[in-house]
Amino acid sequence: MTRRDFINQTSASYAGLLAWGLLQPAPASALKAAANGRRENGKPRTVVVLGAGLAGLTAAYELGKLGYDCTVLEARNRTGGRVWTVRGGTSETELGGTPQTCRFEEGHYFNGGAARIPHHHQLTLHYCRELGLPLQIFNGNNEAGFLYNDQPDSTGPLANRRLRIKEYHNDMRGYTAELLTKSLDQSALDQQLTKEDIEKLIDFLKNEGDLNTARLYKGTNRRGYKSNREPGAGQSPGELTDPFGLTDLLRSGFSQPVFYNVGDYIYEQQTTLLQPVGGMDAIPKAFEKKLAGKIQFNAPVTELRKTENGVRVVYQKNGKPTELSADFCVCTLPLPMLKNLDSDLSGAVKRAADFVPYIKTGKIGLQFKRRFWEEDDWIYGGISRTNMDINQIWYPSFGFQGSKGVLIGYYNFYGRAEAVGALPVAEREKLALEQGRKIHPQYATEFENSFSLAWHRIPYSGGGWATYDDAIRKKHYPALLEPDGNIYLAGEHTTYLTAWMAGAFTSARRAVEAITARVG
Repeated sequence: MTRRDFINQTSASYAGLLAWGLLQPAPASALKAAANGRRENGKPRTVVVLGAGLAGLTAAYELGKLGYDCTVLEARNRTGGRVWTVRGGTSETELGGTPQTCRFEEGHYFNGGAARIPHHHQLTLHYCRELGLPLQIFNGNNEAGFLYNDQPDSTGPLANRRLRIKEYHNDMRGYTAELLTKSLDQSALDQQLTKEDIEKLIDFLKNEGDLNTARLYKGTNRRGYKSNREPGAGQSPGELTDPFGLTDLLRSGFSQPVFYNVGDYIYEQQTTLLQPVGGMDAIPKAFEKKLAGKIQFNAPVTELRKTENGVRVVYQKNGKPTELSADFCVCTLPLPMLKNLDSDLSGAVKRAADFVPYIKTGKIGLQFKRRFWEEDDWIYGGISRTNMDINQIWYPSFGFQGSKGVLIGYYNFYGRAEAVGALPVAEREKLALEQGRKIHPQYATEFENSFSLAWHRIPYSGGGWATYDDAIRKKHYPALLEPDGNIYLAGEHTTYLTAWMAGAFTSARRAVEAITARVG
């Protein structure tokens, strides 16, 4: 029998195959913890997991592999928590809102929460690999996207017009390189740099800014060509677009924080970014299959108590209070939910739940009859940015050149998200269309339907993710790391990876390691 035949004909687990040396471990390898989930009499130790988001699912999955008997209590009728893919048939009613049911056509969706996996989040990639989930590229940065500065009272040359991101970036890069090159020519930096150093830096700046032989910025093919003047066959070298003036750029308003292209620079959003094929909810759904029979849905927890030998949880089942006792609890409830839970958690944990804020954020998915952003504007994935309430437009990184498509018509934060989220669903749609068509006039004729969400109004969430500043991190974060009796806390709010799935994964592993170490 060959090794492949053996693997195919046995029910060996991924962890078992790793242990036998039949598979190479992923860069983030399988959890190394003691398989001490069973007592000497053979009976399993019990764990109740609060919440079937990624942290709860991962904790139950890993503890189950170690012999623990886990029960996951989930208030919603689905797994995933803030890992939520909205597609046709998805229903939700926000707090104080009206019911919504998504009407997207088959195969179209948007990720309402987590939407991308950085290439260096190896633990997230490890679980995708272990669970057998195929991945595809998520295009976060696209120079073909637009910037749009809405200035109703301005008559400046760049006000109220859309600019390609590549036009703004390359003009600013060129002029900055030209100015720095001139300062070097004037020997302004002689004390710091030798003549040879200056020559090397000037050479770099000439190439970085695409300066001409006179070391001046006069435009570049990096910012594109005039309409219908692309390079072609025969005698068609192409006609470059004209650069904007430096003073016009500086006075355009594009230096506002909403236009920062942080995705080019910050660690978590550097390319390559990835996403599961078919939607981000493929990850919780894969865990759900592994935990068949272990998850109770529509089971909101109302009480969490410490007992002499473990924990006691009261939750709603079929509208009636039901009790469950266990040796341990892994609580992954978001802090806005935890602070409203009747419990005897420590004062320090309760204060953290009271004072660690969560971001207000919202999204809307818009379905269109055709993918005009691709057909008319040559945009395949990426993000356009604006100072309007919609803040960002995200273009899908899948289904390219299909007949229809869904884009994220706004992704906003803080005050904008709070104001837009307070609107009725129909008014949110109207706002997204009115503001969005300033960038894409095609909205007016191509729109079909929408689905919107405000995370701070979604039941059992209370916000997008935990937002720490240094003072809050120092004062309240430590309490979330320590076990409170036999209760262990997990979730992105217990990590330095807030807002990322990797935070949920790492927190779950930390809780599992702590429990198994305690059992000994």
